[in-house]
Amino acid sequence: MRKLEVCCTSVFEAKEAAAGGAVRVELCTAITCGGVTPSHGLIRGVVEAQLGLDVNVLIRARDGGFCFSDEEVETMCRDIEFCREVGVHGVVIGALTREGLIDMEACRKMVAAAGEMSITFHRAFDVCPCPFEALEQIIELGCDRLLTSGQQATAEIGAPMIAELVKRAAGRIIIMPGAGVRPSNIAAIEQLTGATEFHSTAAVDDVDYAFRGEAVSFAAYPQREGVIRHSDRGEVQKLIF
Repeated sequence: MRKLEVCCTSVFEAKEAAAGGAVRVELCTAITCGGVTPSHGLIRGVVEAQLGLDVNVLIRARDGGFCFSDEEVETMCRDIEFCREVGVHGVVIGALTREGLIDMEACRKMVAAAGEMSITFHRAFDVCPCPFEALEQIIELGCDRLLTSGQQATAEIGAPMIAELVKRAAGRIIIMPGAGVRPSNIAAIEQLTGATEFHSTAAVDDVDYAFRGEAVSFAAYPQREGVIRHSDRGEVQKLIF
């Protein structure tokens, strides 16, 4: 049985992840841009739901790139402190310099704010120009795992890089494939990479039955108007077994 982390944007999704057998959720919002920090209300709601799985929270101040201002780093540290105060298991962090290298100063501040919480380094890694140097720096920071697509659009395409990261990590950090991980390809990714933990939205499309006007669309893509995509316990089960 595989260890699966499910990316969730609501209490309902977190409940679906738990019901399907996930070991962990990563809470975020604005998933279409790669995710940003969710509201304190959502974080508290999932923690208080006591779902019997680890709750991690994505810490990212905004969409766009991963080079953050001093003020943004301070905001992220305050969000991390809130997570620690309400009993979150771990945080998911990352920051880069203008050159795409690991911003060690910013990351150290976030690690310090996290205290004893588990720390995952997020997919900012996937745009680093020197991945193996970045891996060593992430290990130096004391991170427990690295979420990565192997610097490709999906983890399936990036499987060779992920396999090399698993080899070089040599048990010092968990390498967790994410991006496009589905029931149809997770076994192949597992075999190619040797990874033991996986990250997925485990999502299905559902219909939004709310009233909508005919002339206005609020969907990122017009063809998605009226479609809600959410994590589903059945998809979680398919990914695990």
